[in-house]
Formats: sequence, C-alpha cells, structure tokens
Amino acid sequence: EVYFKNLSKQKQKEVMEKNGNNHKLRVCVATCNRADYSKLAPIMFGIKAEPQFFELDVVVLGSHLIDDYGNTYRMIEQDDFDIHTRLHTIVRGEDEAAMVESVGLALVKLPDVLNRLKPDIMIVHGDRFDALALATSAALMNIRILHIEGGEVSGTIDDSIRHAITKLAHYHVCCTRSAEQHLIAMCEDHDRILLAGCPSYDKLLSAKNKDYMSIIRMWLGEDVKTRDYIVALQHPVTTDIKHSIKMFELTLDALISFNKRTLVLFPNVDAGSKEMVRVMRKKGIEHHPNFRAVKHVPFDQFIQLVAHAGCMIGNSSCGVREVGAFGTPVINLGTRQTGRETGENVLHVRDADTQDKILHALQLQFGKQYPCSKIYGDGNAVPRILKFLKSIDLKEPLQKKFCFPPVKDNISQDIDHILETQSALAVDLGGTNLRVAIVSMKGEIVKKYTQLNPKTYEDRLALILKMCVEAASEAVNVNCRILGVGISTGGRVNPREGIVLHSTKLIQEWSSVDLRTPISDALHLPVWVDNDGNCAALAERKFGHGKGIENFVTLITGTGIGGGIIHQHELIHGSSFCAAELGHIVVSLDGPECLCGSQGCIEAYASGIALQREAKKLHDDDLLLVEGMSMKEEEIVSAAHLIQAAKLGNTKAESILRTAGTALGLGVVNILHTVNPSLVILSGVLANHYVNAVKDVINRQALSSVKTVDVVVSNLADPALLGAASLVLDYTTRRIY
Repeated sequence: EVYFKNLSKQKQKEVMEKNGNNHKLRVCVATCNRADYSKLAPIMFGIKAEPQFFELDVVVLGSHLIDDYGNTYRMIEQDDFDIHTRLHTIVRGEDEAAMVESVGLALVKLPDVLNRLKPDIMIVHGDRFDALALATSAALMNIRILHIEGGEVSGTIDDSIRHAITKLAHYHVCCTRSAEQHLIAMCEDHDRILLAGCPSYDKLLSAKNKDYMSIIRMWLGEDVKTRDYIVALQHPVTTDIKHSIKMFELTLDALISFNKRTLVLFPNVDAGSKEMVRVMRKKGIEHHPNFRAVKHVPFDQFIQLVAHAGCMIGNSSCGVREVGAFGTPVINLGTRQTGRETGENVLHVRDADTQDKILHALQLQFGKQYPCSKIYGDGNAVPRILKFLKSIDLKEPLQKKFCFPPVKDNISQDIDHILETQSALAVDLGGTNLRVAIVSMKGEIVKKYTQLNPKTYEDRLALILKMCVEAASEAVNVNCRILGVGISTGGRVNPREGIVLHSTKLIQEWSSVDLRTPISDALHLPVWVDNDGNCAALAERKFGHGKGIENFVTLITGTGIGGGIIHQHELIHGSSFCAAELGHIVVSLDGPECLCGSQGCIEAYASGIALQREAKKLHDDDLLLVEGMSMKEEEIVSAAHLIQAAKLGNTKAESILRTAGTALGLGVVNILHTVNPSLVILSGVLANHYVNAVKDVINRQALSSVKTVDVVVSNLADPALLGAASLVLDYTTRRIY
C-alpha cells in the first residue's frame, strides 16, 4: 500500500512538472438541474478545498433558473459557490420540440462562455439533454471533458444521450463495475476510466446521524412519525409520454387510497411534465390534507426525508441509486430505470397499468426496512476523482483514442461477392469417418467429402488440411464464398482457443491438439472448434426445431451419448468446457461400466456401444436370432441386430431396449429438473427408438411443472456438419459483437 501511495505521489509530481509547476488545473463545472447538482456538489467542494491544485468556475443553466422548478440555483449560492455564468437555456413548452430547441439555445450561448473561461477541463454529469449540449460545445471547442456516471443503463431517451456523451468525453468516472465494463465494451480507453463510485454517496453515508425530525416536520407536518410517510417522485418518460401520464394518474389514485401522508415532488422539465402537473392539480393534490406538493427540496434535507420514509415511489434514478444506501423500501414504476443495478430494497412494477397493482406494491413495501446497499459507492468517490484530475497530463494529445477489438480487413463489395453464396467449410471428426462439407447460409450441404479417420495425429491433421484445401478450391466452382471453417469433434474442447483438450477413446492421439492455428494458417480463414454435442445444439438453433426457442436441450443418441444446452439463446460451455456431458449423467449406482470409468451412466445403457455389447451377450448365448433374422458368419454383431430382433418379437431384446429407453428418460428428467428447458430434441440414429420411452418416463417421474416439455426427434439429416457450419455462419455474418 505504501509503495502504491508513493508511486501515485511520484506520478502526480511528474504531471505537475509536465503541466508547469505554477499551472493550476482550471475546471469548469456546469450544472443543469437539482439532480445533477447533488452529484456535482461533493466534487465542487473537493476542488474548492484544494486551491493549490485547482481553479473552479461554475456555470449554471437549464431548470436551475426557472421559478416553476424552484429556482434551484439559490442552493448553489447557499453552498457558497461563486456562479460565474447563468445561462437561460430552457425553451418552455415541456414537449419534444421544446427539448430540441433548448439544446439548440444552449449550443448558441455556450461558445461565448467557454471562450471567456478557457477551462482545461469541463465536468459534465449524466444523461440530460442539457448535458448533451455542454459536451457537444466542449468537444467542438477542443476542451477536455470528464463525464460522471457514464456506462450505466436505463430506459427512455436518457440512455442514448448518456452514451452519446460518453463518445464525446475524454475521461470517464463511473459508479459500478458493470458500468466500467460497458464503457470498455464501448471501445473507451481503459486508462481513462475511473471506477470511483457515486459522489453523492460521500454525503449519503454520513448523513443519517443528523437531526432529522425537524426536517420531517417542516416538510410533512408536526404529527408525522418516521417510517409512516411516503416520498413520491415521478418524471415523464419522453419516449412514451401518453403512457407515463396515465401511470402518474394511477399512482396518485393509489396514494390517495393508501391514505398515508405523502410528499410529492414536481416532475423534471422533460417533455410531458406540464401534463403531469395538470394531473396533480386536477386531483387536488396541492390542497389534499394527506399530501404536500413541492417544487424542490434541498438535497441535504431530501436525503433525510427518504432515509426515514416508510417508502419511496416513482421512477426517479434516486430511488434505485441513492435510497439503497438507507435500506428504505422503493417502488420503481414503469420502464424509465430499466437496466439499472438495484438493491433488494427495490420492487419493480414494470407494467403499472392498474391502480390495484400499485396499491398492492405499496401494501407489500410500506414500512419495511432492508439492508443498506453500497452498489453505487462506498463514500470515497471524491478523493478518487480529485486524484484522477491531478493525474491528467494536459500535454497529452487532445484527440480521443478508441480501443476497438481486432477485426479482419473489409472485403470490398463487388458484383461477384454479392452474387456468391456465403458458405462455411464444415468438418466432422467422428470415431470412424472424417467428413468435410461446403454448407450454405440456408443449411444446404452443397458438396460433401468423406474419408476414413486416420489413427494417428499426424495423418489425421494432414488429411483434414488436404480435404479442406480441396473443398475450398471446389467452392469457387460452385459459386460459394467460404467465410470460415467450423470443426465438430468428440471430446472436451476449449472453443476460445480452438484446442481439443482431450478426446474420447473412439479417437486416438487427440488430446491437447491445437486445431485452429495450422488450419487457419494453411487456409487463411478464421477457424472455430467445438464439441460435437454442442455443434448438434447449434445446428438445431440455426436450422432445426430450436430456431427461435430461448431454452432447449439437444441429446445425441449414436455411438455414444452427448448433447448441448441452449440457455437464453446462448450455448453453455461451463467453467472448464465440460457442460452438457449429458451421456455421463449417472442413473444407477450399480449399473454397467461406462467408457468414462464410472458406472451407471446413460451412455453405459443407451449408446450404440452399450446396445452392441448387450447384443453380443445374447448372440453368444444363442438368444439373439429369432425367426426372420439371419447373419453371415463373418458379420459383426451390432446394435442394429438388437433392434431388429426386438421388432421381430425377441423379448430379451425388447427388455434391453426398454431398459435403455428408461435410462435415457431418467437422464432427461434430471436435465428438466436442472435447467428447465421448454424443448428436448433427440438426435442421432437411435432417436426414433427412444422418443416414446423418454416421454413415458417424463410422465411417470418428472415434477408436474416440467411435464409439459416438448420432446421431439430432430429433422436434421446431418446435425454435426450443420452445427460446425453454424459456428462460422453465426459469427461471421452477425452485426453485433
């Protein structure tokens, strides 16, 4: 710790020397409304407390200067900050056009102010339309921007504005780990992102010790007790104004029926706020004995009010962010905060379309006390932000850098490219055969090549390369453009690295094999590798019964038993790439030995190898062949002979198949109870023989809540090849990464 502190001091010293020993960082803080000031004020106090490092200029604009919204600029003056400039930028009207005009008016007025101030850096908060005007002006005038609370996710137009400001800003202060990851995903430079926490938490976490009863009585009346009143704060949703007004009306009706003292704050200046105020007046809220309607409460007093309230209701970000610090119950209405991280104190009523829903939520939440949440901060945000500001080197180039992920060079568009069929090379490494196919975007196998799978690693890899080169050359003749190579193989695979970690006993010399590098180097194409069971699931997702299904499981019934799990439209690999080894679900503690070394696995009962084993036992005891069957002397006994014998009435063979079907069915029941899919797809040569047995076991053994699952047989002729192709087609043609 001492080492890092000394390192930090040394870095700050170097930055001061680079910037000039006497140069103070000139910081412009622009605040637009009561909400953003609550986040900016702690930073402003911190900057003001270190005059040896900083010069502070305060610009006030937006709803701060409007009487209907409380003239909240006065609280900035009361905090003893000198306001350098007041800009009247709000065009009244409270509709969409007025918001646009307000942004335009701010853009007209801000250049003159910024020319006079000449700040080194401007601090902008959040996601309001006023903040977008500030960021746009600063960016175009080559002023560095520090954006507070970027990377968060919520509803309405605020999301788009927040991310637009992120793209304009040079430095970012975020509140949560998720927000930090979102910023990185948006290609922002990691070195310019600070995970500090929310600045308002610096004040919140020390606020509860103050005298609060006088504040509660001042705003709600002398007879009010703690935990026996409600704070309501609801804003219009600019992307659905009509619905948000209706929801506000329902909220007020529910609060009137609930009959508790309620402090209602006026909405913000967004489009639709005028109509919401009309609703308040139409219902007589300002004169109702249970209600106190106010335009503004100073932040210090507001946090005391919500800290000791019985409940907070509405759609303000304050409810899902700051109020969690006190454990106060919150009812979040509608979609305005969709995507925000919340503590357990928040009850969401997404579709607040009836008074009864809101009333029921009030009955559930009112008066509860939840554990305090520190999702958005630990009370030390401001020291981190000041340290971050001191580390900014003004001699670094102003031009932003974006950290884009590596991508392949663009292929120029020409008529041949447009007319060619986008396709994949699909490779299937089976225990017996090695197959390569050209597969089109629609799942059509244009051409297929088959060879016996060599026994050694060197011969196998050489044959794969030879067959892929031949197929790639042939693709030109059949007018197919190969986008990449997908490989389906048995065993455990690391798909991120394209490495077969270890394989089944059916494929020899196939452990710790890097397939991606040699094939990609030889063909100059991207290469994807995955387990054959996973590939079968991907084939169903793209071309089969699983298309459009959110959660389903595919079971392959062939030489072995395998499968894949699709959860929320994505394939599950597991922490060590061992997910969906469905053939090794144990269904009996003393069952037959499996190739994996365990006993009683599904594969030991229901795989082609297991059925062949039982068929040999019957044949050795002269119990296999029945009337209508014959075998040549040199013919090898297989699972097909067992199935044929059962169809011809061999009771021993019927019993073996019944046991195998029951074992598979029990495995499926375990899967249903674990991942709860809506669909089970049986694939492979044995699927038709097992489907009815599996359904019977589900009806007998499964919980009633999962018995409705659909069990179907795959209609795909070649799931391994189609799955390998989908590895390529899903990734090389998608537009969102």
